[in-house]
Amino acid sequence: MTDFTMTTDAEGVALITWDTPGKSMNVMSEAGFGELDALIDKALADAEVKGVVITSGKQGSFAGGMDLNLIARMRDAGGDDPAQGIFDGIMSIHGILRKIERAGMDEKNKGGKPIAAALPGTALGIGLEIPLACHRIFAADNPKAKIGLPEIMVGIFPGAGGTTRVSRKLGAMAASPFLMEGKLSDPKKAKSAGLIDEVVEDPVAAAKAWVLEAKDADIVKPWDAKGWKMPGGAPYHPAGFMTFMGASAMVNGKTKGVYPAAKAMLSAVYEGAMVPFDTALKIEARWFTNVLLNPSSSAMIRSLFVNKEALEKGANRPEAPDQRVRKMGVLGAGMMGAGITLVAAQAGIEVVLLDQSKEAADKGKAHTADYMDKGIARKKATPESKDATLARITATDDHAQLEGCDLIVEAVFEDPGVKAEVTKKVLAVVPEDCIFATNTSTLPITDLAKATDKPEQFIGIHFFSPVEKMMLVEIIKGRETGDRAVAKALDFVRQIRKTPIVVNDARFFYANRCIIPYINEGIRMVAEGVEPALIENAAKLVGMPLGPLQLVDETSIDLGVKIAKATRAAMGDAYPDEAVDEVLFWMAENGRLGRKAGAGFYAYDEKGKRTGLWDGLAKQYPVAEAQPELLEVQHRLLFAQVLEAVRALEEGVLEDIREGDVGAILGWGFAPWSGGPFSWLDMLGAPYAAERCDALTEAHGARFTCPQLLRDMAGGNRTFYGRDGAVAA
Repeated sequence: MTDFTMTTDAEGVALITWDTPGKSMNVMSEAGFGELDALIDKALADAEVKGVVITSGKQGSFAGGMDLNLIARMRDAGGDDPAQGIFDGIMSIHGILRKIERAGMDEKNKGGKPIAAALPGTALGIGLEIPLACHRIFAADNPKAKIGLPEIMVGIFPGAGGTTRVSRKLGAMAASPFLMEGKLSDPKKAKSAGLIDEVVEDPVAAAKAWVLEAKDADIVKPWDAKGWKMPGGAPYHPAGFMTFMGASAMVNGKTKGVYPAAKAMLSAVYEGAMVPFDTALKIEARWFTNVLLNPSSSAMIRSLFVNKEALEKGANRPEAPDQRVRKMGVLGAGMMGAGITLVAAQAGIEVVLLDQSKEAADKGKAHTADYMDKGIARKKATPESKDATLARITATDDHAQLEGCDLIVEAVFEDPGVKAEVTKKVLAVVPEDCIFATNTSTLPITDLAKATDKPEQFIGIHFFSPVEKMMLVEIIKGRETGDRAVAKALDFVRQIRKTPIVVNDARFFYANRCIIPYINEGIRMVAEGVEPALIENAAKLVGMPLGPLQLVDETSIDLGVKIAKATRAAMGDAYPDEAVDEVLFWMAENGRLGRKAGAGFYAYDEKGKRTGLWDGLAKQYPVAEAQPELLEVQHRLLFAQVLEAVRALEEGVLEDIREGDVGAILGWGFAPWSGGPFSWLDMLGAPYAAERCDALTEAHGARFTCPQLLRDMAGGNRTFYGRDGAVAA
């Protein structure tokens, strides 16, 4: 079986069809490149062939990208010199695409055969880089199709000519959303941007017609024509100079210097713009090799692509029959319940949204209507899709409406007594085999399950807020939760197209267990006299999306007080955070409850916009004359999180390091450049990590004590992804 086949019609147009066996979407492999290269050679050598059209045999898509194992094989091919292996492999790909682009033309740009790309739908990564090498790109008028180069989102950049071609085709400024942000567009927007050439009803027919009419001048790329100048100006042109200065500032401002791919890509564009096209491809290959050998890129690919995809496909799903949800009940129409209802209804699930009053339930349903209206305004939804989504939601105060539900998700007030009362009422009307899930961020699942006589059918499904935006869902197994309940939760999360992690029941589960120490460490430093701006910027400079003080403002200070009081009551004399409470309680007593109150660690204007750190903080907690080094602050903030991740693994709360890494990035934004806490510790090396633990413990206290698991790994210089029994991608 082959990935590429070719047929030639009576008019002399060769149709090369890409159809990867056993895949729903085409993925480029080493064998695929070889087949495409051979077919291009054959078509160019055949006097009967007047031109070529490259298309896909997959309905609704052209290609989803490249098999990342290909890159691993390139590295291996280099033996003791992996950089050379990768560089040579990338240059061989450039050679194939350049062959398509030149299509047999001589030095005077004469005698070539026109080659067009016909895209039936989605074209991503190499699936767009191949068309970009063709002489004209025709795409089907398919509004569901996504066209773009998303590589930057997983820590690399378009390295098969996409960076060089798009920047030369559009100019550096216009290319930046597609290269620097990984922006994906539907075909019409891609055409408007200049990324593709035509949007038609039948791209293959249109491409064939164009091929038969194309002249020599039609197939010469602008950068191969005499006198070509880069749109918007090259780096040494006054306009281009300003563009690249601005781009450099933008990249460093957004990435804070911790994402190597963005800086490398900008370097490839900048340097490549000053040399001939073929030399620019070599520069792109050099920078791409540099990025692939950076541990950050490897970790990001592993966590955000390989591991994330594996978890979404059910890597840790227990054996059980298909548990897809047909009808579900959502209890509580507040912010969380309304969000859960929205995503479930959008996924095609019938939802009964129940609250104490019909009015409250209707208000929760209105959230979906408002969300869909915004989507319609942005042309992301249609009135028809809105009507269909709303039709799946029944807003009610009648428990009898829950009859026939196979999943219940309870999202009422965070009070065990309230939850128990609601649980018992619902279990009286739902089917015997209905799975009951509670959406809680802190309350023990095992204790909540006491409200049912079927604890094996009780599970935690913890959504993050806002539900419609946050991709992670934390599934929590109680002590008696059964496999079918876990399978149900996983199948449901897959239905709503989010990423699940499965953890065992323990205080704060996994995500909150790790993020609370991060917030607490930032507050501790305020009490110690560390400059608040240093705390916040240290966090951002190491890749955290929000500093700890801004994060507690966003989540609300009074919530922090509530959690602190509950934790102190549960832990008694073992409670370790009195120093944090001193600051937190003082803020709450003074009415500074965070962003919702327009007053917190930050000051806010009348519209709720942050205007800077609150200057009154320094009056209560004066800034010390001697300030710690940046790295010390960063290590305190990061180790506070990663040591809790290690302890969660050590205690069996976390069973799979893949879930630990993916959950950390998607759940609370843990430094995505690192690939997650376990990947970051692997980068540091266990011996150094243990050494830092000891130094931090001596300087700041027992909360930084090195976990025994990490100490043992340091003794053998082992890594988390290399441990015996570790699930490595």
